[in-house]
Amino acid sequence: MPIPLRSDFDASQLRALARKTKDGPQARRLLALAAIYEGASRTEAARIGGVTLQIVRDWVVKFNAQGPEGLIDRKPAGQPSRLTDQHRQHLVQMIEAGPIPAVHGVVRWRLVDLIQWLWDEYRLPISKQTLSREVRALGYRKLSGRPQHHAKSEAAVSAFKKCSPARLEEIATDEADGKPLEIWFADEARIGQKNKITRRWAKRGTRPSAPRDLRTASTYIFGAICPAQGKAAGLVLPRCTTEAMTLHLAEISQAVAPDAHAVLLLDQAGWHVSRKLQVPSNITLVPLPAKAPELNPVENIWQYLRENWLSNRIFTSYSDILDHCCAAWNKLADQPWTIMSIGLREWAHQF
Repeated sequence: MPIPLRSDFDASQLRALARKTKDGPQARRLLALAAIYEGASRTEAARIGGVTLQIVRDWVVKFNAQGPEGLIDRKPAGQPSRLTDQHRQHLVQMIEAGPIPAVHGVVRWRLVDLIQWLWDEYRLPISKQTLSREVRALGYRKLSGRPQHHAKSEAAVSAFKKCSPARLEEIATDEADGKPLEIWFADEARIGQKNKITRRWAKRGTRPSAPRDLRTASTYIFGAICPAQGKAAGLVLPRCTTEAMTLHLAEISQAVAPDAHAVLLLDQAGWHVSRKLQVPSNITLVPLPAKAPELNPVENIWQYLRENWLSNRIFTSYSDILDHCCAAWNKLADQPWTIMSIGLREWAHQF
């Protein structure tokens, strides 16, 4: 005798579930069982499902025991992990602490280094692929680090972030005279014929090559961004001087909204704090703490420009450098969403 289906479902319910599910095999099985609810034979249900009578019987058993979820294919559990919770906890501690160059022989952890550490510490053999899955399951990814000065004062950085809201309110009241504020960041980057080589896709086991020049012609991109508005203002100039910075401030001033006042955060380079610097009336300069480049998102803008448009190439002349720098900055300025993604900071924008 065929096994009867459970009575708390009917054909219309199973067909509705089949329409909603994104699992194709489950939908096919639901439709086969719906036909049985409507009075079709098990042979007809097997034809609908494209299987044998025995498999239809197995579907009925699983459906009666677990409901519609029992018709979803389950992945086999596989072999148990070689790593225990103790191993994972110790692994997290090692990743967070980072390697000691004198002890581990490297300045950053690679999978092969962690594999060697697991063997030295626990005599635990593990493959690179398995360890990669374990590390990713722990929430770790290979991320690009933000620049950080070795002599940075954490106390000065914390104090600057803490006092930023009060300083902005003071600027809004005094210099801005009640106008809305636009928060800008500015910095300079040297681009030259001695260019960078970045990562690229290549066949595993090969060594991709990239052009490299040893000539010394170079120029500077003076760049500023307003992350909240997705705006950018930049100039390409031959040197970093007070006169060049004055030109850049004039360019930023034109990009500020007519009814707004700009707060420009920048480092304490000599041409940023010079008394000869001519600051437009709609801009207030706010120097960042010394030796804290990670507070300035324009540092990450330079990394983005180099990795996408300025690296892995030969500049044939000084004019060629100028053309590529201008083209790269203009591409960035046409992508406000990129400026927002890279430049927004919680401590500065209070989100």
